[in-house]
Amino acid sequence: MTIPWDQPATMIDLDGKTPIIGTVRECVMHFVLFKPFAKAQARMLLTRPVFREGRKTRTWLLNPDEIAQLAERMQAEAATLN
Repeated sequence: MTIPWDQPATMIDLDGKTPIIGTVRECVMHFVLFKPFAKAQARMLLTRPVFREGRKTRTWLLNPDEIAQLAERMQAEAATLN
């Protein structure tokens, strides 16, 4: 899944807290700081839908495991810069 870091996105949770509105990068950075309970509740709403493996249609919403994959991608990209 390749999503541009600068794409606008909104981080929401199932607990009803105030959403985080920013870029995909900013939402992922917040996700990394969340405690495990908050990570399990987090969802990212995209401004452009993406194709997901195993689905016939594109989706606007990323689940916690998909956000975690983006966090791993961010960390890997940061490691290559050092």
